[in-house]
Amino acid sequence: MSPLAELFLARLANESAVLVQVQATEGSAPRDAGAWMAVFSDALIGTIGGGHLEFEAIDRARALLTVEGNDKPPAELMRLALGPSLGQCCGGVVHLRLERVTAQALPELRRRLDVERMPVVLFGGGHVGHALADVLARLPVALHWIDSREGIFPIGLPTHVVCEHSDPVQAAVKDLAPGSCVLIMSFSHAEDLDVLTQCLARQRKEQDLPYIGLIGSKTKWATFRHRLEARGYSAEELAQVTCPIGIPGIDGKEPEVIALAVAAQLLQVRTSLKA
Repeated sequence: MSPLAELFLARLANESAVLVQVQATEGSAPRDAGAWMAVFSDALIGTIGGGHLEFEAIDRARALLTVEGNDKPPAELMRLALGPSLGQCCGGVVHLRLERVTAQALPELRRRLDVERMPVVLFGGGHVGHALADVLARLPVALHWIDSREGIFPIGLPTHVVCEHSDPVQAAVKDLAPGSCVLIMSFSHAEDLDVLTQCLARQRKEQDLPYIGLIGSKTKWATFRHRLEARGYSAEELAQVTCPIGIPGIDGKEPEVIALAVAAQLLQVRTSLKA
């Protein structure tokens, strides 16, 4: 569950709301099908795209909330054209479903609002690792965070972030979930090389890691490549490694800057895997 969904369901346990969800779209629209917004009497959680589209939906949702007693209205559908009448120029059409919900709907909503998360494995709990974990925890990512040192991981992480102490750290590679995107940024180059070697060995047998990213400069990668070639890895196998990591064109070596560039690259990978 996303943090927003957890916040919505926690509040729904004590008061009713109207769940506004994008059911379908035609043409250009600010959000895709599945996007949602919870409307309470005095609060909003989530978004369906903002602007007058959202204002119209909020007004209707608040009207549904005024119905008293057990006369819960059925779900309603709204069709909104994103044109001059809404003060928007997207040109598309959004179909919304508005449904008044109470605590009785919690089990069903927990299933409906759960998102498909891309599995990402992060080796390393240093400054960049912490910054990256903070960013990824807010994205549709199931994060498996691994380090060989004790006491590295912060407390209070969301449930979709799983931390593992592994010593030696490369021993964790064999048990990674198939389809994982792997990021390698441990506290030492020796550990990085050990983890990378195990990832390539796994790729040779399984071919089930769609992205292997190694933090570092072009010089670091040239050194690693030379050592891996000496261990028998071919140019084709080494081409599976991305180093340096992060989308190009972003200046700055601060951990937060690197984290954003790497997260953006992972989202590009996620999009390509869906295609």
